[in-house]
Amino acid sequence: MNEHTTTLAAVNDADEERFVDLLGGVYEESPWVAARTHAKRPFGSVEELAAAMAETVADASRERKLELLRAHPDLGEQTEMTDASEREQASAGLDELSREQYEAFEELNARYREKFGFPFVMAVTGASPDDIRAAMEERVEHAEAEEFRTALEEVHEIARLRLEERVRASE
Repeated sequence: MNEHTTTLAAVNDADEERFVDLLGGVYEESPWVAARTHAKRPFGSVEELAAAMAETVADASRERKLELLRAHPDLGEQTEMTDASEREQASAGLDELSREQYEAFEELNARYREKFGFPFVMAVTGASPDDIRAAMEERVEHAEAEEFRTALEEVHEIARLRLEERVRASE
């Protein structure tokens, strides 16, 4: 295991501070999700842990959910972001956009943010820049309530993928 991975046993045995240290970055810039999930231990699987964290978000206020969405960086932007977001965007080729692609992403990000008040969020691992652009073009047309739900579903998918990368079932 590398320094960023742990076991499910270690997660289950962790006090709240250690739990947040281990999992606080699973939800982008939102360690409160891990802090509020700590009391739900023990978890029988990584899937149970992911479901418990998603439930913590579901139980949060709309304002807290909005803060969670706003913690995500714009896709394709060359801005400061967490290491996890950097790796995820790079895996989708968003760090190598052509000028035309970059400008299209910039315009779509601005339209999306203006309409919804939060950045476009998508679990981009395994997607191409064209796939992401098509999703942006489709989702910017959604109604606000539908897109709020869709964005949160994407946040949960990102978190699930991060948990699968960080937490192993056993040594």
